Amino acid sequence: MSSAEKILTAAALPAWREQQRQAGRQVVVTNGCFDLLHAGHVSYLEAARAEGDLLLLGLNGDGSVRELKGPTRPVVPETDRARVLAALGCVDAVCVFPEVRAIRFLGVAQPDVYVKGGDYTIDTINQDERHAVESHGGRIVFIPFLPGRSTTGLLSKIQKL
Repeated sequence: MSSAEKILTAAALPAWREQQRQAGRQVVVTNGCFDLLHAGHVSYLEAARAEGDLLLLGLNGDGSVRELKGPTRPVVPETDRARVLAALGCVDAVCVFPEVRAIRFLGVAQPDVYVKGGDYTIDTINQDERHAVESHGGRIVFIPFLPGRSTTGLLSKIQKL
């Protein structure tokens, strides 16, 4: 399957999810901005994928990245970020969502496993996102980040050049 075929529209997501359910596949979901892909992202996504049969990545759209990270972000537009992420072997599908929080996306994706980075805990995760996952019987897993790997750090280095 080509990377372009792994990118789902929001309208296609419910049917894709039902297809995975019918096939008995355990769907792992994570989400984020994933601007300027780096080794920390790859390590995290590979670990997330190991939690189930398929990895669905919810990608923050450009507007929500600006709200979260500031007016100079994202560096890479959502269509390009989606294509690069979909090209990774550990990512089975990518769906861009426009909101800052993944609540609506998670309600449709209904993950069996929801993976978040190790900078979160069950108490600090967005509680509406937590409820969206747990209300469908999903469990939440936290995966530590690789130390010293971040898009913000990369951008800081680039600006100093």
